[in-house]
Amino acid sequence: MANSVGSYIFNAVRGGAVGTSEALPGISGGTVALIVGLYDQLIGGAGHMVSGIKRYVTDVPRGRGKDRAVEQFRQVEWSVLVPALIGMAVALVGALLLIAPLVEEYTQYAYAIFFGLVLACLWIPYTGAGKSWKAGHYLLALVFAVLSFFLTSLPGANLPPHPVVVFLVASVAICALVLPGVSGSFILLAVGLYTPSKDALENLDFVYIGAFALGALTGLALFVKVLQYFLENFHHLTLVVLTGLMAGSLRALWPWQSEDREILAPTEVPLTVALMVAGFAIIVVSILWERRKRLQREVEAGHESVSV
Repeated sequence: MANSVGSYIFNAVRGGAVGTSEALPGISGGTVALIVGLYDQLIGGAGHMVSGIKRYVTDVPRGRGKDRAVEQFRQVEWSVLVPALIGMAVALVGALLLIAPLVEEYTQYAYAIFFGLVLACLWIPYTGAGKSWKAGHYLLALVFAVLSFFLTSLPGANLPPHPVVVFLVASVAICALVLPGVSGSFILLAVGLYTPSKDALENLDFVYIGAFALGALTGLALFVKVLQYFLENFHHLTLVVLTGLMAGSLRALWPWQSEDREILAPTEVPLTVALMVAGFAIIVVSILWERRKRLQREVEAGHESVSV
């Protein structure tokens, strides 16, 4: 896509979708990044940024120059990453202040929509590598699905909002941004820091916000390189694992559950199921539309090559 004003706006909107999801307990920013086609660019770009900063810090003081760092920075798709990150940050703050309260008030309905969205999204990592699955792949996905199911079934805790605790929790929660199926807000909710985090943002508690931001940056810098390595060297197996994580995380989005993750008897079934179907249909339509657009681009590229 050309680096036009429209492309920058488009990337900011895609980042905004990821940021919005990170504010909502249960739905993963990594899952939404897969949906909007930002996942590989975000992981790859973040990985190269971390490598560039690391090489700058280690090479320049030793008199080795900035060449290796600059080379890493050049591999970042800045025209995609910068607008996406800006959109992500703005949408995250807006969602925490405006959308999250609505989700808390209408949890069952919101979770029903998200359940349908994520269920349909399983198709994206399942087919993302363009390779067929074998028995071992299904077994591996099942193992991680069970692990994700177990973790999202745990009852909540109530950790103190001490800066050290906030730093450590943020460093773990931010990993959910790059792991489809795991929600950062869900992690905060599980340890009792979701409401304190939202309150700190509303009240401009800079000590809390600073500890959270520092922890998030630390966790992201450490984890993103690991994920980048696996995506570049074991792409198919990585997508198999991500598919399992997403499947197991559906437990967190089950509409009929209490705040302590206890499964409840279904209520208001027709409307809830209808919302599930609506969420599922939105993703199916999006996938079909994207496939059609991709085929059109391929046909146009083929016509251009023939004419040349």
